[in-house]
Amino acid sequence: MKKSKFFESFMKYVFAVAACFSIAAVALICIFLFSSGIPTFKAIGLFKFLFGTLWRPGNDIYGILPMIVGSLYVTAGAILIGVPVGIMTSVFLTYYCPKKIYKPLKAATELLAGIPSVVYGFFGLIVIVPAIRNMELALHIHGKGNCILTASIILGIMILPSIIGVSESALRAVPHSYYEGSLAQGATKERTIFKVMLPAAASGVLAGIVLGVGRAIGETMAVVMIAGNQTKMPSSIFKGVRTMTANIVMEMGYATGLHREALIATGVVLFVFILLINAFVAAIKKKGVEHA
Repeated sequence: MKKSKFFESFMKYVFAVAACFSIAAVALICIFLFSSGIPTFKAIGLFKFLFGTLWRPGNDIYGILPMIVGSLYVTAGAILIGVPVGIMTSVFLTYYCPKKIYKPLKAATELLAGIPSVVYGFFGLIVIVPAIRNMELALHIHGKGNCILTASIILGIMILPSIIGVSESALRAVPHSYYEGSLAQGATKERTIFKVMLPAAASGVLAGIVLGVGRAIGETMAVVMIAGNQTKMPSSIFKGVRTMTANIVMEMGYATGLHREALIATGVVLFVFILLINAFVAAIKKKGVEHA
């Protein structure tokens, strides 16, 4: 009995230490980023840094608006491609998928989350980029295929596991009586799914979408390989672009002085984006609990 109580007390402290370690890690990251980034905002000028359209480290000109817009463009494109496919896939897995193929199909969707981003980048470079280049030639557009559209397609594929997994769990969490009651009143299966079940699972589905957005906006390696890496304002989806993450990873290796500090400040802006996304997820979950 005493051994059991001692073990419970010991594990309690182990869990507490693990929780404190996680909190400390986040706190240290926040302290490092903001302590390094805020002086940079003062040195460059917050307005010039966030809304400047030129990035020329050699001339000490640091404007990250093209990178911010590029990140938003490729993320928006990934949402337009990945969200419909992800939701439809989760609906199929929940209501239409035969039992014989459910397990392999579910395993395949989960496998997408385990594929390294560099493999996605190679796939995009070998398959998607030539396809987009041929499309540009057919449309008489001058381009090499490394553009916003290419990055959006790859990121749309990469966010599928988050959307599918969370959306399916949300749909399965809706009481089956909702489904049966709608069918009993004469609604078709499709109408029941899209008018009853999906709205009832809306908070979970939106949480999955927002998690996918977080994955898209934070992706680096695949985007570096296929997005074109042009530090200028994009004028169309067939133009190359550089995201905030790509900007950091491409230049941090040789950056010094104010250039290095500007890259860290770019990380601060990206970190704020991620915090806002997480706050949005928390608000969605809270709203879902209140409505439950």
